[in-house]
Amino acid sequence: MVKKLCKGAYAGIIYLFLYLPILVLIVYSFNDSKYRGNWSGFTLRWYQELMKDRTIISALYNTFTIAILASLLATVIGTAAAIGIHHMKPRAKAVFMNMTYLPVMNPDIVIGISLLALFVWLKLKLGYITLLLAHITFNVPYVILAVLPKIYQLNPHLEEAALDLGATPLQAFFKVILPEIMSGVVTGFLLAFTLSLDDFMVSFFTTGSGVNTLSIKIYSMTKLGVSPKINALSTILFVGVLSLLIILQQRASNIKE
Repeated sequence: MVKKLCKGAYAGIIYLFLYLPILVLIVYSFNDSKYRGNWSGFTLRWYQELMKDRTIISALYNTFTIAILASLLATVIGTAAAIGIHHMKPRAKAVFMNMTYLPVMNPDIVIGISLLALFVWLKLKLGYITLLLAHITFNVPYVILAVLPKIYQLNPHLEEAALDLGATPLQAFFKVILPEIMSGVVTGFLLAFTLSLDDFMVSFFTTGSGVNTLSIKIYSMTKLGVSPKINALSTILFVGVLSLLIILQQRASNIKE
């Protein structure tokens, strides 16, 4: 009994440590005062001002469009790369797997500076395109690592059976292989989307003037103090993600039933 109580208390402390800052942020998004340490009453004006702030809305738009495009393209490239790696000989597979792990283990600042040097060498103008290419680049390894385990779980004779029954290689892939590894592909997409949405360091080095993501916009505001409008935006994002998770969980429960 005591052991269970200790485990529950320990888990409760961990979750409190994780979610208490978010709870404080949500509460102070309704604070009438600009100063976070001073509660001056309930208000919705920061949400209203958020909708009128074109710079924040533009940064939010850039953040989501880049995250969606980069995730989709990284998922396609990463899935194809995972299938290619799976069919390689053991020595070549080991080399390519080490190359896949390297960007994951590298600090973000190394990736950001390296991509900046590459874009300057290629004489590409820093802006939306370079930012998108950078996000695709650092997302691909995560997609590969998410898809490969599902490919390893496949029956090695499944594709051969489909080909023997008259399917073309493309038909075998889209109708037989892809449905079997779809959970890994979706996981890779969601992981890439989350990483792209959250990224600051790589974006900071590879963006140009006039193209801001939300993380860069918030960083630029820290010099003068972060506006409570950011609290309101963070609250909206948190509630949106939480709602999406609840819907997905509910759908998964209905499918199991």
